[in-house]
Amino acid sequence: MAGSSFGNIFKITTWGESHGKGIGVVVDGVPAGVELSEADLQPFLNRRKPGQSRFSTPRSEDDQVEILSGVFEGKTTGTPISLVVYNKTQRSSDYSEIASYYRPGHADYTFDMKYGFRDYRGGGRSSGRETTARVAAGAIAIKVLNSLGIEVHAYTKAIGDVEISEDNFNPEEIFNNMLYMPDADAAKRAEKLIDEKRSQTDSVGGVVECVVTGLMSGVGEPVFEKLNANLAKAIVSIGAVKAFEIGDGVKAARAFGSENNDAFKADEDGNIVKETNHSGGVLGGISDGSALLLRAYFKPTPSIYKTQNTVNKKGENITINIKGRHDPIIVPRAVVVVESMTAITVLDLLLVSMTSNIEKIKQFFDR
Repeated sequence: MAGSSFGNIFKITTWGESHGKGIGVVVDGVPAGVELSEADLQPFLNRRKPGQSRFSTPRSEDDQVEILSGVFEGKTTGTPISLVVYNKTQRSSDYSEIASYYRPGHADYTFDMKYGFRDYRGGGRSSGRETTARVAAGAIAIKVLNSLGIEVHAYTKAIGDVEISEDNFNPEEIFNNMLYMPDADAAKRAEKLIDEKRSQTDSVGGVVECVVTGLMSGVGEPVFEKLNANLAKAIVSIGAVKAFEIGDGVKAARAFGSENNDAFKADEDGNIVKETNHSGGVLGGISDGSALLLRAYFKPTPSIYKTQNTVNKKGENITINIKGRHDPIIVPRAVVVVESMTAITVLDLLLVSMTSNIEKIKQFFDR
C-alpha cells in the first residue's frame, strides 16, 4: 500500500489496523535534544481515545502510547522515533457479517475494487482509529513548535446547524464540555441535537476550526508545496473530512477585491502587519505572520443503526442493519486530530524553509 507517509523533513509513516495488534507511527526528522517522554504524548491521545462520553463509541481503550525508539535519557536522539498504541478491546466478531456486503458511506467497496481484498474488521486501515498514530506524532510536532513560541489550538465550530457565536466565544470553555465548543450555550444546543439524532438511530456532522498563533512569516513554498496546499492535503486526508477552508474560505468567492484584500500597515514598533486577516495567514502559499486560520468539515458518522439499502459481493440488492460500536458524531474526537495534522504540516514546512536563503544557511553554519 502506497500513501502511508506524509511530510518532507518532519516525516511520519503510520501503520496498523483498527482490529490488529496495534496502531503505530514512525516519526523521522525530529531534531535531537528535544525533551520527550510518554507523559508528553499521552494527554493528546486521551483527548482522542474512545469511550469518553455518550457522544463517542462505547469501545473502551486506554490508548497508552509507548516509545520504542529515538529517545535516550529523556531526549530525542535525532533518529527515527517509533511509537505504538496496542489495541486491547477489539471485538472483531461484530464485523464478520460485513465481509459479504458493502456498507454505505464506507470504503468497503473501493478497497475491494482497488486491492481485491479488504480487512473488514472495523475498516482496517480506513478506520478512524488510524488517526491515533497521527495524534501521537502531532504531539511531538506541537512540543517542538511550542518551544519556538508557536501555538496550535483547535475546537468545534459547529455541529449540524448549531454554530458557535463570536459574541460568546470563550477559549476556557473548550475543555468544559464534551464537544470541545468554546461557547457554552451552543454546546448545550448541540448536545440536544445529537441526543435527538441518536434517538432516531442517526448521526451528525460538523466543523472543526484550528488557529495557529506565533507563526513567523516566510513558512511555505510558492508552488506545489504551498503552506495552504499542504494543509489542505493533511486535513482532507483525515477520513471523514469532506471540505477544507483557510481564512474566509468559500466566502471569498462572493466578496469583492476591495473587501477581501488585507491592507498592510506599520505598527508602533515599525513591524509590518495586516489590518485584517481574510487570507487566513497565508499569501502566495507562504505564511504572512498573521494567525493561521483553517476549518475542516466532517461528514456524519456513516455507521448508523437505521436500516439501509446496499448490495452484497454477489451484486444482489439487500437491506442491512449495521452492528458494532460507533460514534454518533465524529467531530469531538477529531478536534485533536485536526490540531495534530496542522502541527505536523507547519513544522515540516518550517524546517524546509530553513534552506530558502543562503544567508540563513551561512548563519546556521556560522560562516
